[in-house]
Amino acid sequence: QVQLVESGGGLVQAGGSLRLSCAASGRTFSSYVMGWFRQAPGKEREFVASIRWSAGSSYYTDAVKGRFTISRDNAKSTVYLQMNSLKPDDTAVYYCAASAPRPIGARREDLEEYDYWGQGTQVTVSS
Repeated sequence: QVQLVESGGGLVQAGGSLRLSCAASGRTFSSYVMGWFRQAPGKEREFVASIRWSAGSSYYTDAVKGRFTISRDNAKSTVYLQMNSLKPDDTAVYYCAASAPRPIGARREDLEEYDYWGQGTQVTVSS
């Protein structure tokens, strides 16, 4: 059974940093694309970043480019989202997701392209 477990969320002041972790288990993810999404109150869930587990190629939404970094640790089967220079607009529940192999690129921004989801972790940025 596939499990994605996020951790690392919390309350931080604007300009601060957090690192989210997503521990993946239940299968071999080497050919998967892993993504981070977020959902603010009253808004739809939106793409933040994705990474191809094997090659490490990564993609970001424009709102977080230069501030967030997605990475993975193969030995730990864990994907990270390092978030720097946080802004109040970054406040949301952050979700980790896994996309099974498909004949498309690693920039997967659509929720429908992902097969497994974590439970989410709350990030709150105060001004």
